[in-house]
Amino acid sequence: MRIIRLLMICVIVTIPFLVKTETISMLQWNIWQEGTMVKGGYDAIVNEIVRLQPDFVAFSEVRNYNDTDFLARLIDDLKLRGRTYYSHYSYDSGILSRFPIEQFDTIFPHKQDHGSMYRIYVTSPENNRFAIYSAHLDYQNCAYYESRGYSGVDWKECELPESVDELLMKNDLSMRDDAIKCFIREANKDVSDGRIVLIGGDFNEPSMLDWIDENADKYDHNGFIVPWTVSKIMLENGYVDAFRKVYPDPVLNPGFTYPSANSSVDISKLTWAPKSDERERIDFIYFKNPESCKMTIDDIMIFGPNESVKRSTIEPDTPNDKFILPLNIWPTDHKGLLVKISIFP
Repeated sequence: MRIIRLLMICVIVTIPFLVKTETISMLQWNIWQEGTMVKGGYDAIVNEIVRLQPDFVAFSEVRNYNDTDFLARLIDDLKLRGRTYYSHYSYDSGILSRFPIEQFDTIFPHKQDHGSMYRIYVTSPENNRFAIYSAHLDYQNCAYYESRGYSGVDWKECELPESVDELLMKNDLSMRDDAIKCFIREANKDVSDGRIVLIGGDFNEPSMLDWIDENADKYDHNGFIVPWTVSKIMLENGYVDAFRKVYPDPVLNPGFTYPSANSSVDISKLTWAPKSDERERIDFIYFKNPESCKMTIDDIMIFGPNESVKRSTIEPDTPNDKFILPLNIWPTDHKGLLVKISIFP
């Protein structure tokens, strides 16, 4: 009997260790019109995904030129390189997944360049359930240009706004808040249903976590401290900015994703405001997990060149930010993000 009891204790003790911790990676990447603005850009997109092997990719600026399905073409070319991904036809933004897609939804339909948002449902090998969102928000009425003396509509030089309220009134003319409110409505249901929510995209708007007192006189902010509304809505609803979770100090880690330096492109095509310092963090990965799920962010890195455009010149980025440098050709004017997350039983 003593031997049987010991065996039973061993079984009880070891069963919890049979459930594995799972590590998931997600790449967010604005590919600048499918890499077509850069010679060899499409091949660079394929090569980088083959190298990084992310579980999910949230793309911005998917265009489906010539009535072709960009993501289908990409999946075929990745398969030739030994990488299997799944997707669904989409436009303006889109998602790749290493796991079969159970459901695809349009959350915010693309219309007249006012942005788009899509969602997929997948289940991982360890039976973690995900709702993965891609976003490319409205690029019009980008009021963070207004604070630099450029119109956020036609990017021509203009007078500075007199107050933050005036700046936000200009910002409210965009449809970015509308898209994010659609996201919040759907994503809250997903979290309640026990799904882990991840969203990646080019939001075309800075974060309120970056435009704070310590940065008020940097980067041509001209003294403005702005509660940018998309980030405010996300944070008020419990969605976590993955980069700021790991790097909370925007002075030490500005994390610029736009405009990215790119040696393959004439510098005049990399900046909308040629006399201004328009360096910003406008590309994001946010997450929210249900209470039943324990998660940690293992790492998050900026993906792209470690230089940005400042007043039509190339400026080195802060040495405090972590980068995954490109293999060779960089296909876009943005930098992306790669996050690695551990999910515990």
